Amino acid sequence: MIRRQARHGGPASGARTGLAVLLALGTLVAWPRAHAADDSSDPHAHHHHTMPSSTTRTLVDYKLPDVALVRDDGKPVKLADEIDDGRAVVLSFIYTTCTAICPVTSATIAQLQDKLGSDNAKVHLVSISIDPEQDTPQRLAAYAKRYQAGPNWNHYTGSVEASVAVQRAFGAYRGDKMNHTPVTYVRHAPGQPWTRVDGFASADELLAEYKETAGGNLAAASAH
Repeated sequence: MIRRQARHGGPASGARTGLAVLLALGTLVAWPRAHAADDSSDPHAHHHHTMPSSTTRTLVDYKLPDVALVRDDGKPVKLADEIDDGRAVVLSFIYTTCTAICPVTSATIAQLQDKLGSDNAKVHLVSISIDPEQDTPQRLAAYAKRYQAGPNWNHYTGSVEASVAVQRAFGAYRGDKMNHTPVTYVRHAPGQPWTRVDGFASADELLAEYKETAGGNLAAASAH
């Protein structure tokens, strides 16, 4: 159920978001292997959507599906156990051979990881593969290493059915991996709604969203 929607657009915000995207792309230079293919390249890169000039934020209650996934360290896990462990969550969908959207998304999450500072251990960064047939735990571990993922940033794969179920639950399923769009989800605590950010959000935007939801939850707790 969508609670609110705020669209950040217009010439000024479009310019700011465009600059954020360019900065994110520039940051990829810090990961020398980020543009290198794992074992194969994406033959349909031209099918990817062009970068939007704005982001849209919606507050949504999502119900987690009861599915099992495999973490990048090879451990089988339950999605709910991983996401509802008490930490805030920043969730995204990626696949390792993606050449357009995913490198920007992952570079942004890497920047966010750095910007969190002392809050790093309070936030679980979650990246779920939409190409589980190709993205083995080993491939995801190598991908995570390229973006210098720390202990609080995990990547997940699993069966096709499980991946599709998670994508559907978050309103992200597009039928084919080449049709996926940039979207990131932020939730401060279990039981709270998610902020869905469509478009290429910058690390600063995601950090502000995390702090805003954190502040809202603290205010609510104080009121009780």
